[in-house]
Amino acid sequence: MRYFITFSYDGTRYHGWQRQPNGITVQQCLEEALSAILRTDIEVTGAGRTDTGVHASMMVAHVDLEPSQQLSVASTQEQFPQQLAYRLNRILPHDIAVESVELVEPDKHARFSATSRTYYYYLHTRKDPFRCQYSWETHYQLDFPLMNEAAEWLLGQEDFASFCKTGADVKTTLCHLTHAEWRQLSPTEWRFEITANRFLRNMVRAVVGTLVEVGRHRITLERFQEIVLSHSRTQAGESMPAHALFLVDIKY
Repeated sequence: MRYFITFSYDGTRYHGWQRQPNGITVQQCLEEALSAILRTDIEVTGAGRTDTGVHASMMVAHVDLEPSQQLSVASTQEQFPQQLAYRLNRILPHDIAVESVELVEPDKHARFSATSRTYYYYLHTRKDPFRCQYSWETHYQLDFPLMNEAAEWLLGQEDFASFCKTGADVKTTLCHLTHAEWRQLSPTEWRFEITANRFLRNMVRAVVGTLVEVGRHRITLERFQEIVLSHSRTQAGESMPAHALFLVDIKY
C-alpha cells in the first residue's frame, strides 16, 4: 500500500534532501523516524531534490508498506495515516514537520506523477535581523521591471542548460516554465516566483543570479537572451545563496 507523506522543513542544517555519505539529510531523518515507528528498515522516494541549505514549505515523499507493518501504529487502516503523522512529529527533529499522511493509488509516484513545482526566492533591501536567515540581503539598486521583462521571456524557452550545475547527472535540460515573476511584498521585500514541470540542479538560484545581473544593468536584456540561448553555464550569473530559496508547492 502506498502512502504520500506531505511535510515541510528548514534546510539550514541539512545537506539537502537526498541521503549523502558525509552529512545529515532530510531523507535520512524521515527514513530513520519511519524505521523506528514501524520497527523495520524503511525507504522513501521524494518528489525531488533540494540542495544543501534550501528549505521546503511543502515537500512530498511516498512510502510503500505492507498491511502488517501498520498494525504497530493503528488497529485499523482508517486510523493509520493520522496516527503515523502524529508519531512522526513526535520523533522528527524540530525543523521537520509532517502535515499529512495519505493513502494513494499504487502507481502514484511522488516524483514522476508531479505535474508542476513552484519555488520562491526571497530578497530584502534593508538590513533586518529577523529576515536574514531566510532572505538574501542586497543593497544594489535593482531594476525590477526589467528583471520581470527578462523573466517573462524565459516562459517561451525550453532548454535551460545555461542554468544547470556543471557536471549534473541529467538526461535532458528541457523544462516547461509556466510562471516566472518578481513580486513586491513590501517597500523593502521582494520574492521571485517560478513554476515549471521540472527543475535542473541549481537552476532556480542560477536564474535568480542572472536576473540580478540584469537588474543591476550589468547585462542587457539582449545579452540575457544570448546567455540563455548559448546553453552554457559559464556565461550565466552566479548561483545565489541557498538560505533564501523555498520549495513551496507541488501539483499532481
